[in-house]
Amino acid sequence: MGFNLRGAIMDNIQGSDEEKVEATIQDAIQSNEEKMLPGLGVMFEVYWKNASDQEKQQVIQQISNGLQR
Repeated sequence: MGFNLRGAIMDNIQGSDEEKVEATIQDAIQSNEEKMLPGLGVMFEVYWKNASDQEKQQVIQQISNGLQR
């Protein structure tokens, strides 16, 4: 029986309001701890599943531009 990390993260962040989501993202970035990366990945997956094609394209462009620096 394996551990479902995605499910555990979703259980932990489910119901978070905008303030809590922003605080989680800021904390993950400022702490610079790799253990926070799976949570950011799950949050990004939630965003991606709910984003329009235009929003997805904007994110792709922003990330691509950021990687060029």
